[in-house]
Amino acid sequence: MPVQIGAPTHDFTDPTGLLSDCHRRIEMFLGSLEAVARIANHPLTGEARRILDFALRYFREAAPKHTSDEEESLFPRLRQVQHPDIQAALTRLDSLEQEHRQAEPLHAEVERLGQECLTKGRLSPERAETLRKQVAALISMYREHIDTEDRMVFPLAVRLLSQTEMTDIAKEMATRRKVKLVTGFPHIQDRERTISRMAGLPRIREIGIRTYRKSGSGASGLSRPADSAISQGI
Repeated sequence: MPVQIGAPTHDFTDPTGLLSDCHRRIEMFLGSLEAVARIANHPLTGEARRILDFALRYFREAAPKHTSDEEESLFPRLRQVQHPDIQAALTRLDSLEQEHRQAEPLHAEVERLGQECLTKGRLSPERAETLRKQVAALISMYREHIDTEDRMVFPLAVRLLSQTEMTDIAKEMATRRKVKLVTGFPHIQDRERTISRMAGLPRIREIGIRTYRKSGSGASGLSRPADSAISQGI
């Protein structure tokens, strides 16, 4: 059955929850790229072209906002926290930012090859193999990256940042997406539920990165709400 994406389970009242939702979309769009890359040396069906276009647009338009949310809003506030539990996370923040930089040339190459595939309808076997390798490198990098943020960084933020700081993060996230923040920050009990929820997140290595079912030389699996995720930058 096609996977429904683009319908976030959190909103700006729960900024770390929304960031975690972004991770689920990153995983799913990586799965989209992986599935199309497997068949990129064959003529693409209309459905496969649509899925490839959605995935490329997501990483081109929406994913950079997610990176800014972390590097410009969340990480700087965590670095200012004076608490013993934050010290181990601080060293990881530098690594996470380095991984963002490492992903940039991989995304650029995937974008270039993906656009070529959309224009020509297929890639040569050699270029399709290059696309597969670039996507595989992104999947490998994001697996540990996302796991660290979901299991260590985000729960610490919920626990150690003040309501004012979390609200300010939410406002900055909304501003990046040119949407109006109209609701207040959730009650402290909701914060506790968020901590519990994050502690129970399934690991990517356990669930894998599965977005698609593949049929013949085509692929299907995305629904129209994906367009909303891209346009809203979430």
